[in-house]
Amino acid sequence: MNKRFLMPMMLAAGVAMSAISLNAVAQDKQGYWTNPASNNTVWRSGTGLCWRSGYWTPAMAIAECDPDLMPKPAPARVVTPPPPPPPPAKPAPAPKPKPKPVAEKVTLAADVLFDFDKSVVKPEGKSKLDDLAQKVKAINLEVVIAIGHTDSIGSDAYNQKLSVRRAESVKAYLVSKGVEPNRI
Repeated sequence: MNKRFLMPMMLAAGVAMSAISLNAVAQDKQGYWTNPASNNTVWRSGTGLCWRSGYWTPAMAIAECDPDLMPKPAPARVVTPPPPPPPPAKPAPAPKPKPKPVAEKVTLAADVLFDFDKSVVKPEGKSKLDDLAQKVKAINLEVVIAIGHTDSIGSDAYNQKLSVRRAESVKAYLVSKGVEPNRI
C-alpha cells in the first residue's frame, strides 16, 4: 500500500513543483501572455507585438515588449576636460650683440698745420689739432699715427728730417692737450 500511495504523492509533488517554478519564471513577465512550453516566452502577434493580459499596467512593462515605457537611464555625466595648461613662456630674446667697434680714420691736411719749410705748428693748425684732441677723448682710442710729409723740393735726407720734426711737433701738441703719449 505504500507503493500505491507513494507514487501518486510523488506525481502530485512533481506537478506542484513544476507549477511553482513556472510561476517563478513567469513572475518577471506578469501582465503578458507567456507560453510555458517554450520556456515562458511572451506570445507575439503576427506583426511582432506582445500580447498583454487584461490586468496589464504600464508598471508591468518589460524591455523586450515595451522599451518606450521603461525608465530611461540617467544621462551620462558630461565630464569637461580640464583646460590645457598655458603654453610655456617664450624665452627672453637673446640680447643683441654689441656692435663691433668701427675703426675710424681721421686725416688732417698738413698744409694747414705748418708753414713752408717749418716744423712749428701754425695757430690755424692748433685749432685743427684741438678739434682732433676733443674727438680723440670722446672715442675709445687705440692709436694716433702722426705722419709728417714734406714737398719734393730739397734732398731726401733733409725732407726726412723735416717730416720727423713735424710729426714730433704734432705729437707734443696733442700730448699737451691730454692725449696719452704712448698712443701716438
